[in-house]
Amino acid sequence: FSMAAPELDPKSFFSLKSYHVSEELGFVLSDPLETLPPYYMPWMDIALQIPELVQSHELRIRINKMPLLSSRFLQKHRELRLARLALSMMTMGYIWQEGEDNIVEMLPHNLAIPYWEVSQRLGLPPILTHADSVLANWKKKDVQGPFTMENLELLITLPGGDSAEGFFLVTLLVELAGAPAVTVKNNFLKGSSCLGIEISLWFSFDISYLFVKWKDNTCMPNGLVYEGVQTEPMAYSGGSAAQSSLLHCFDELLGVKHKEQSAFLTRMRKYMPPSHRQLIQDISLQPSLKSFVQRQGSERLNEAFQDCLTKLLAFRNHHINTVSRFITVPAARARQRTGSDGELISKAPTALEERGTGGSGYMTFLKTVRDQTKGTLLLSLISLLLILSET
Repeated sequence: FSMAAPELDPKSFFSLKSYHVSEELGFVLSDPLETLPPYYMPWMDIALQIPELVQSHELRIRINKMPLLSSRFLQKHRELRLARLALSMMTMGYIWQEGEDNIVEMLPHNLAIPYWEVSQRLGLPPILTHADSVLANWKKKDVQGPFTMENLELLITLPGGDSAEGFFLVTLLVELAGAPAVTVKNNFLKGSSCLGIEISLWFSFDISYLFVKWKDNTCMPNGLVYEGVQTEPMAYSGGSAAQSSLLHCFDELLGVKHKEQSAFLTRMRKYMPPSHRQLIQDISLQPSLKSFVQRQGSERLNEAFQDCLTKLLAFRNHHINTVSRFITVPAARARQRTGSDGELISKAPTALEERGTGGSGYMTFLKTVRDQTKGTLLLSLISLLLILSET
């Protein structure tokens, strides 16, 4: 469907390009670079071998021997994004190479300093985020081919094989499916039906520790020291779907308010590229689309608005089911796995199990966000019933 946008001040119209957002790909980085200038080959050589180096327990050794490189030769935005992706992945592998049993609490200066510098230039915290692992971590096998699982692969990956790749690529496909709805022009909600996308992936707990944070983490209660940057440890949340600018935009456009979770969601915006964060803020300052629809007294507009909320609710229900099936249930099973002698042979990482990658109690958080979306939908239904009673 299409609808006219609420009347806006002409001076307040914004260009998606100025927010590093495209009409085709939404918040996904267009044409990510696959390599950096030759000076930075020591980074790329290690980053492209992370799964093998973790498997052989040699990643920390290689990183400790890595030269300290200056970030000043990185000039373009896409160079900075690839450099940050490589440094982020190396950092996660370095810290969690041995799992929870041998976690390091200091990142060596030859990794910490350039990682801090690149992150500062991009306005992001020095930890792997959704913007790195998903939005800037893809390439097509066939450049002219479609955006499908079969035609996509990661630029840099983590241990876990197909499971790790599927974890990131499925999330990328969700972002791409929602891209048409980000077009802030005459159709505010164009393409919202894409939220009905089906998500199916196999998730292995063998890789989950690589997504954990060093904030609210019992394994790293003091956080992480970035050697050469600051002597005191710093704490950051890990990558999370709550860092998706796409979903924040949908909530702002559709008037879905998350009062109980507002502090956490606001904090997650600090893990988004500043330009994406600004777009969400600017949308929130525009006249309410929900109020506009209600003022029109149009059954058709209200039904269309309600349909968008229904799709968003369906997406969040599916998200809960997926998390339960591929994270919560496997975690419970992993706790119970024992060998023939009765000893425990595997366990789920406690940090992810209890708090989730972003630092929230993830099932409680997801259900609360879902319920608040449902509440907005019910209010929309009431508005529709009032319109029908007056006609």
